[in-house]
Amino acid sequence: MAEATKFYGTGRRKTSVARVWLRPGAGAITVNRRAFENYFPRETLRMIICQPLQIANVLGQVDVLVNVGGGGPAGQAGAVRHGIARALLAFDDKLRLPLKKAGLLTRDPRMRERKKYGQPGARQKFQYSKR
Repeated sequence: MAEATKFYGTGRRKTSVARVWLRPGAGAITVNRRAFENYFPRETLRMIICQPLQIANVLGQVDVLVNVGGGGPAGQAGAVRHGIARALLAFDDKLRLPLKKAGLLTRDPRMRERKKYGQPGARQKFQYSKR
């Protein structure tokens, strides 16, 4: 473990970007200056965010400070998870293997497909009229 008191990680998912800082503490998670439970009311999203902390066994030992923007709740939760995993890597190099095995260090490349001209959506076509 390094001598630094704050550890930083950037997480990305869809169009969301999360800046994450970890520091030793009581286990408080703050997202955009709000309580973690208030910002992500869905239990599944809170579970996604806590995954890297559970794998590293530091769930109640570090405070997590997050600044996240862009996208929707699911994308933001994925970005926060990615950011926490990267910050944990800066916190302790020995966590690379378990985090990598869980797939938390890989940025999810799936993005929204662009809308094409001459049609209402990315793949949806206007209704065809035979007559």
